[in-house]
Amino acid sequence: MNTLVLTSTSALRLMRAERRRNAALNWRVLGKVEQRQVLKACVPNPSDIDFELLEALGAWEGLESEKLEVLVSDASRRRNGARVQSTLRSGPLPYGSIAHVRENVYCVTPAHAALQYSCGRPLGEVFMLLMELLGTYSMPEDCTLHIAWGGFWPYDLDGKAVEQARYKCDPAVTLKELRGLCKVATGNVSATFRRAVQLAAEGSASPGESVMFGMLGVPMRYGGFNLCGLPGGMRLNSRVVFEGNAVRMSSGMPYAICDAAVPAARVDLEYNGLGHEKEAARIHDGNRNNGLKGMGYTVMVINRDQMRDVVALEAIARAVYKGAGKRMRYWSGGVRVRQAAWLNALRRGIGLRPV
Repeated sequence: MNTLVLTSTSALRLMRAERRRNAALNWRVLGKVEQRQVLKACVPNPSDIDFELLEALGAWEGLESEKLEVLVSDASRRRNGARVQSTLRSGPLPYGSIAHVRENVYCVTPAHAALQYSCGRPLGEVFMLLMELLGTYSMPEDCTLHIAWGGFWPYDLDGKAVEQARYKCDPAVTLKELRGLCKVATGNVSATFRRAVQLAAEGSASPGESVMFGMLGVPMRYGGFNLCGLPGGMRLNSRVVFEGNAVRMSSGMPYAICDAAVPAARVDLEYNGLGHEKEAARIHDGNRNNGLKGMGYTVMVINRDQMRDVVALEAIARAVYKGAGKRMRYWSGGVRVRQAAWLNALRRGIGLRPV
């Protein structure tokens, strides 16, 4: 019986649906022999594909011009048409490239889906996808095609302040897996993917945190402010255990989770989205901030408006450098244009409009 191996955008949509439903990817990863057999049996005849099943799983939305992206091992098995697009993989796949979803339905693993998706896309968009897969959140599956096609999400809102939908879940991939894939993805077509892996980090809890890390942590040559270049780097969602007076200052909180800690400057950078404007959240944030102050940390809060303002982000970065005993310097011209372009690329990666 023919199998179906989903890849690229179709695979990403399926992964987002699975992470939303089950807070993790619980698929069984195949060994080399089994994945070779499964890929050999993949002949995506449109008449044999159960699109209703794929829609129920979350891999198919049924939009006009949508194509189901399928991986095949031989050119003779390609079945490109109105609703199917085949990607040829003639060589052997590395171990752990394909996972079993359900009977006769398979999907490339997150690292390989990101690699396929990265072809021909800007660095900022690929970076944001990796931050999501490495992080503890998932975007909704319905945003996948809109973002992949260069649109906005939510697509029916025009310039309004919104908190993008996201779902808490386990990471889908590790940096170790991504770096391992980079060793075999050596061609020019994979250059953007390899560069994005070098820049990405584990632990982001929201799209807003990913944009914050992308702007403040990434090297200046890409448009960031290179806080990751400071000793100890920039650590996402790291824990600071309170001691003594800090526990009392925080009204009994034993520890705090820092959105982005910069140990060299003893600074905690906090991204405050819409959820932080509620009264209960403000009380909690105030207590944790007091506890961090008791531990010698300076808390800098970045709101949604500041995340759209490159000048404000630069001022925050300079303050962090100063706290670390360093001086922030630019070594080339045109930095503001580069920073604005990088910010908009990051925003495009999650469906936000340019600033």
